Amino acid sequence: MDKAELKNRTNDFAHRSVKLALSLSNTILGRHLQVQLIKAATSVAANYRAACIAQSKASFIAKLSIVIEEVDESLFWLEFIIDESLIKKIRVDSLLKEAAELTAIFIASRKTIQTK
Repeated sequence: MDKAELKNRTNDFAHRSVKLALSLSNTILGRHLQVQLIKAATSVAANYRAACIAQSKASFIAKLSIVIEEVDESLFWLEFIIDESLIKKIRVDSLLKEAAELTAIFIASRKTIQTK
């Protein structure tokens, strides 16, 4: 998978997560989860873009580590939304799957770069 494809996937993940977050109820919990999910999911895309223009191996690894943390945090908020029965799991499944796949891709990429 190349850089452009990963940029597209992380961008798509951010947009889909924002749409899901905005569909949450207008309650204290719903608003809190909106903010948390939007911040984490959009950070995945933004930090991957930053990693792509890193000027050193160390900078790339650092940015990729942030991407991994943010996609894992997104996964946490998606699971929390399901656990609280705020949205049916079936509506969240594709985002859960994408978050898991992105996590695996970025962890593998970081391991590869660290061993070079």
